[in-house]
Amino acid sequence: MENLGILMSLFFLFSFSTSLHPSSHSNLQNHCLDDQRSTLLQLQHHLYYAPNFTFSSKLDLWDPNTRCCSWKGVTCDALGHVIGIDLSYQNLSGSFHSIFNLHHLQRLNLAGNNFNTTLFQYGFGKLPNLTHLNLSASCFHDQIPVGILYLTRLVSLNLSYQDDCYWRNDQSFASFDPTLKLEKPNFKTFIKNMRSLRELYLDGVNISSQSSEWCETTSLSLPKLSVLSMSGCGLTGPFCSSLLNLRYLSKLNLDSNPISYLPPKFSKISSPLVSLRLVDCNLSGHFPAEFFLLPKMQRIDISYNFRLMGQLPEFPINNTLEVLSLQYTNFSGSIPASIANLSNLVELDLSDNNFNGSIPPFHRSGVPNLASLDLSWNHLSGSIPSSLFTLSTLQTLSLGYNSFSDCQLKLDMFLQLSNLTRLDLSNISLLIGSNNKIRTLPQLESLYLRSCNLTEFPEFIKSQNKLTHLDLSNNRIHGLVPNWLWKSTLILSTLEILDLSSNAIDIPNQFPFDDANSSFPMLISLRLRSCNISTFPAFLKSQESLEELDLSNNQISGAVPNWVWKKSLQYLDLSNNSLTSLDQFSSNQDSLQIPICNLSHLWRFKASFNELSGSIPSCLGNISSLEYLDLQQNSFSGSIPDFGGATQLSTLELNDNKLEGKLPRSLANCTMLYVLNLENNTLHDTFPLWLGKLPVLTVLILRANRFYGPIKHLENNFPVLDVLDIASNNFSGHLSIKFFHATHQLRSLKIGGNKLEGKLPRSLANCKKLEVLDVGKNMIHDTFPNWLVKLPSLMVLILRSNKFYGSIHFSGDGNAFPMLHILDLASNNFSGEVSVEFFQSLRAMMVIDGNKSKPSYVGDNSYYQDSVTIVNKGFEINYQKILTLLTCLDLSYNNFHGRILEEIQDLKSLHVLNLSYNSFFDSIPSALGSLTELESLDLSFNKLFGKIPPQLTSLTFLAALNLSYNQLEGSIPQSNQFGTFLNDSYIGNPRLCGVPLMKKCNEVGSQMLPPKVGEDSWIDCLSVWKVVLMGYGCGLVIGFSIGYTVLNEFGNKWMASFIRNWNRKRRRSM
Repeated sequence: MENLGILMSLFFLFSFSTSLHPSSHSNLQNHCLDDQRSTLLQLQHHLYYAPNFTFSSKLDLWDPNTRCCSWKGVTCDALGHVIGIDLSYQNLSGSFHSIFNLHHLQRLNLAGNNFNTTLFQYGFGKLPNLTHLNLSASCFHDQIPVGILYLTRLVSLNLSYQDDCYWRNDQSFASFDPTLKLEKPNFKTFIKNMRSLRELYLDGVNISSQSSEWCETTSLSLPKLSVLSMSGCGLTGPFCSSLLNLRYLSKLNLDSNPISYLPPKFSKISSPLVSLRLVDCNLSGHFPAEFFLLPKMQRIDISYNFRLMGQLPEFPINNTLEVLSLQYTNFSGSIPASIANLSNLVELDLSDNNFNGSIPPFHRSGVPNLASLDLSWNHLSGSIPSSLFTLSTLQTLSLGYNSFSDCQLKLDMFLQLSNLTRLDLSNISLLIGSNNKIRTLPQLESLYLRSCNLTEFPEFIKSQNKLTHLDLSNNRIHGLVPNWLWKSTLILSTLEILDLSSNAIDIPNQFPFDDANSSFPMLISLRLRSCNISTFPAFLKSQESLEELDLSNNQISGAVPNWVWKKSLQYLDLSNNSLTSLDQFSSNQDSLQIPICNLSHLWRFKASFNELSGSIPSCLGNISSLEYLDLQQNSFSGSIPDFGGATQLSTLELNDNKLEGKLPRSLANCTMLYVLNLENNTLHDTFPLWLGKLPVLTVLILRANRFYGPIKHLENNFPVLDVLDIASNNFSGHLSIKFFHATHQLRSLKIGGNKLEGKLPRSLANCKKLEVLDVGKNMIHDTFPNWLVKLPSLMVLILRSNKFYGSIHFSGDGNAFPMLHILDLASNNFSGEVSVEFFQSLRAMMVIDGNKSKPSYVGDNSYYQDSVTIVNKGFEINYQKILTLLTCLDLSYNNFHGRILEEIQDLKSLHVLNLSYNSFFDSIPSALGSLTELESLDLSFNKLFGKIPPQLTSLTFLAALNLSYNQLEGSIPQSNQFGTFLNDSYIGNPRLCGVPLMKKCNEVGSQMLPPKVGEDSWIDCLSVWKVVLMGYGCGLVIGFSIGYTVLNEFGNKWMASFIRNWNRKRRRSM
């Protein structure tokens, strides 16, 4: 009690003294110890302003004549020790070693600066009292120093988003890794002593080397954690359920990590979670609907997980959700009406999903705070509810690309939403009204009316003086562009991005502005693609800020005027025109001095499908920012330029030109190269094995050149190669077995049309992702590669025109070739009978895909669009795209014999069947009538006898039929497609009779000898062409009956191929 009395007396005395001197406490706070002041001045001396990493001036933030504890960003304790420093977002660089002499420091914030260095040199262990450390977005890179793990009192640690600093300063970091990483110490060691940590921000820190241990480690080491943000850290699964049972965890951000799946009982969590972000995590499976109903949940963003399925629940009226984003997932079902009563809802994004049904009845009293609503790219139907137009708080509205029943909506209705800043009604048919009844029009910043069937420019745009983005593309607008759209006064003075593509507009060369102060708005992006423009618009002369220009798919001819080449340009697309030169004064200038050489910021340039000739400008190889260069389908000649300076280059397309010589070895310096397409030139070089060290090279196309020699192999080449197309060259020798060990990621391999020999490498069986394998037209001498049958994704196998031999055997276990739908074994020396097991192995040909309304193609999800050539009776039909619906079996020009088995009827999805030039005998099986998808049937040059089965007339898609040169007899069936076939389909069967043959069925005809195998025959080829044309005239050519094949694959290209190949022998000499 005595001690308590003394303490109370002291407290009273202290309180009394401070009440007598009210300024004493503030004076004490402002007191600055000399050593602290000296340290801060030393810090100021070593720091400087460096916007864009360029020295600007010394730091002059603090006045040495004032007390340091009053300096901006400095906090002191009562004794004058500096306990807090905040120098965030000052564009600072230099050294901050002095800070580590402030041993009482508790809070340090250097976020948002431009230090651009490592953290190795700094002694963070000298700050044992530090509780808050923020070094985010300041361009720190490399290993996180050991000293930070000794900061055991840390409550908040933020080392996130270092690369933001480089983007903020518009800097490239191709020469090094811009991220921080945790290797030594690793993640587990780093956090094990930070048990007081409540907030951990490591976004963008690379911990991939121990990525699978992150979850359990975090749960065990950081029991007090309330905020965990680790987006883009390279984390993989498992996502453990223990993380969601942390007692205090309220915010979790794991964006951009390939976690792949959610933990079991994901919705049964005990953490008081308020915010969850799992954007772009490669999630699959079903997202539990119960999760949306967690009692404290306010923000859920699981966007960009396109394999993640789910449905929305019915929401209770007291639900706390404020933000819900499911963009680009695979949710389906209807959008519950109860979502329109979430009173806290501010942002709802359900775009790019499979929702159906009608729009919920959103209304002002149900969602009074709703500011952003995006329901675009779904399958919503019905009418747009009128209650939607009562949402006075709405700032962003996107409803485009649905299936609403409103034939034509009035644009005026949406203009009632007076607070709108962004409106997207793309792909909704709209009527333009007068707007007279609307008192206050919204001041839009972005307006997207793409594909709205507009026939004129909406005049309400005149009143928009804040508009920056305007997209009116793909409408039916025609005629002159109105002057007010270009006139930059108060109206449209802010316009930066304009897209008028796919309209038949006319842009005059002169604009008569009345106001002397009027001028064109200074655009950043202009798209005039497919506008029927024949000259470069003259107003481009004044566009000195233009960064993006698209004039593709027009009718512009001649040379590109020099005033088009703006130094500010970053994106330029001039493809699909009739341009002849990139420089209007090309004859007078050196290739290094033409205007394109001044585009130092250019990162994407397309001038494909023009008439450009001469040499490719050599300066393109020196533009360090260049990432995408497409000059395909021109007449460029000479050698490929040196690309040693284009270190950012990721895509290079120079195919279909007249380039010659060797590949420039400088391409090996393009470490970002992803696609290299040099097809159809006259390049003369050996196989570029030196490209194999490029770490991200995914597509390599050298087809149709003059490459020669063997394909050698060194270890560890082409680690991620997806497509290798080296067909139609002069490569020779044996294929390396080890080559296909290294390139096991291959999806498409085309090596046909060379002089390769020996056996097919068994290491191809390691290419588990292989979808297309084409080794046709070589000299490979081997048996049938039945060791390929277990490849799970193989869809196309071409072995034609080689020296394969022997019979074909299968195990008959039903697991062979699970996806194969094109098999071409023609022109080899295969022999024996075609067994039941063979037909049973072709399981993908047994299923008819009912989804014909939405075509899919082999290689749909990659840069490279696979093509295939199917040879049928002397014609090479080139499919520029391979429909996954198209099935083909070609066994022609071999030595197969025996009966055609009834089991062939199981291949119900067959479109093309060619068994010609073999020794099949017996009758034509009536089971062929079950192949209802069949469009081409060739059984010619066999030993078949008996009558033509009448069941074949049920093949109503049949466009081409060849039964010639067999021993068939009797009358020719007449119904359905058989009424379209000419004599050529039946020639060489002297005992056949009836239409279209001249021989009637009661006459005896003379024997007609078949032509010699290999004999060139104009008449025979023309006869087959007549068959094709007859089928075409009936609208039934291969691929047409399924509705997707492009016309030019069956018209001009067939005839061109015929003229080109008629004099080649039908059968290769073996």
